[in-house]
Amino acid sequence: MGKRLLIVSTLDSSQPFGAFTRPFYLGQYLTKNFDVFQLGLDCSSVNYAPSASIGSRSLKSYIQTIEKCIDEFCPDIIYAQETLPGLAALISLKLRKHTNSSLVLDFHTFSAYEYWMRLFSVANPFKEFVQCIKTYIAQGILIFSGSPIIAAGDSIPKLISQWYGKTPHEIYSIGNGVTEDLLNTELLLNKDPYKAFRPAKIVVLIAPKTFQFPSNDMSVSMTIDVAKYLENHEGKIHFVVIGRDSSDISEPIPSNISFLGFLPKRENFVDHVKYADIALLPFSKQAVAGGARNKALDYFASKNLVVSTPEGLRGLEEFRHLEHLLVTGYSTEEVANTVLDAALNLDKYQSLVDTAYTLITEKYSWNARAQNVAEILMKISHS
Repeated sequence: MGKRLLIVSTLDSSQPFGAFTRPFYLGQYLTKNFDVFQLGLDCSSVNYAPSASIGSRSLKSYIQTIEKCIDEFCPDIIYAQETLPGLAALISLKLRKHTNSSLVLDFHTFSAYEYWMRLFSVANPFKEFVQCIKTYIAQGILIFSGSPIIAAGDSIPKLISQWYGKTPHEIYSIGNGVTEDLLNTELLLNKDPYKAFRPAKIVVLIAPKTFQFPSNDMSVSMTIDVAKYLENHEGKIHFVVIGRDSSDISEPIPSNISFLGFLPKRENFVDHVKYADIALLPFSKQAVAGGARNKALDYFASKNLVVSTPEGLRGLEEFRHLEHLLVTGYSTEEVANTVLDAALNLDKYQSLVDTAYTLITEKYSWNARAQNVAEILMKISHS
């Protein structure tokens, strides 16, 4: 039997996107190398390993559940993803005086920086500032604990160095991946879900409501502004937002945009992404869109032509303008004109789509990412 690996995260099966994807898919493929036990908020979708659902974001609940797992599962490695699980795991090991487990941290984002950048663009800046301070202290405790860190992007080690004046001795950059159902290039057998809007080109945005962070809200707002700007091109371009209902929108909605809400069936989600022509990452500088990495990778894997602001690619610097996608400025006019040009000249930009897909298949599958993580975990456990 392989080494016992306890994965602790905020995995929430009721919201199978965003923060769900990293622990779920890494956990799924890490079962090839380890005897895995998964802990999260709601692990009802975890069908590849034993699991337990904590059901609460309270630090106390996490600590109590982790302590129980340490006693019963006796993990060789605890892989704690994000700040709350990391802090709970660190405290649990200290309380249990358990020296047989190696603690490895995973930073999906650098939360303090995200809160700071949004400070002056949210309705309640004081609340945002409090969260900034809390996460800065919490992540600082983890950083100075000396535990090895796996970061989800190259920007995170740089931010740690800038904000704490310290570069962790052991820090590794392993980004997110994409699922096999999106990478599959077989012809789609289902009907085009956008038939009613054709012959217009479909511009898709994935923007579900997420816990705490308003980045997706900002992307929806910008997409509505872009749609208004292009409303007189309605027969040529139609915008589709996945993850939001029109009832969530308080402002007037232009006629060339549709809100599909949350698509509960995975196959429906895949169809709606794959049948789109253009995919949007319209994030402002203030959005600090760490979660956009998931969307960008899904878009590239689905062979969409991607239009993004610079912030939409944070952590994915390997993908470049006019080589893999179209990168535009931050203004509504710049995004709109780039989308219009893309819709009218899809054939011209096909080479970008193909180049991005090749890069995705070579380096960004979850299987490949999990293998990278497994090598690091094995190295750490033997040191």
